[in-house]
Amino acid sequence: MDITRAGTKPSVKGPADWFTGTVRIDALFDANAPARAAGGAVTFEPGARTAWHTHPLGQTLIVLFGRGLVQREGGPVEEIRPGDVVRFSPNEKHWHGASPDTAMQHIAIQEALDGKAVEWLEHVTDAQYGQYGESRGPSAAR
Repeated sequence: MDITRAGTKPSVKGPADWFTGTVRIDALFDANAPARAAGGAVTFEPGARTAWHTHPLGQTLIVLFGRGLVQREGGPVEEIRPGDVVRFSPNEKHWHGASPDTAMQHIAIQEALDGKAVEWLEHVTDAQYGQYGESRGPSAAR
């Protein structure tokens, strides 16, 4: 058995190459061989989001608080809320982050294949991010 006490690992600022806006990453657990899964709590300030990316073995998000947005390539931008669980299939191109006006935190769990858990791609543009508001219409309650 191994217990990692809360607050024993430092928070890390989300790198600008991988994120737009203010993001904090708190590692929760690493993949210790033979296990391949690692997890972290990721907190997005309003408007913050990941770049497009893929995971060779997929990814699971568990929303803890706030209101967020997710999109897979070719699909609509969708809202996520506390308690929602989002599963991205292996190599499914996607992004996720906070809504424009509300912070969001999720736990992200992904497995590494041959030592690699993620492939970062291009940044999500403001136009792509804004598709959610457009799809709801100007009179929709946010």
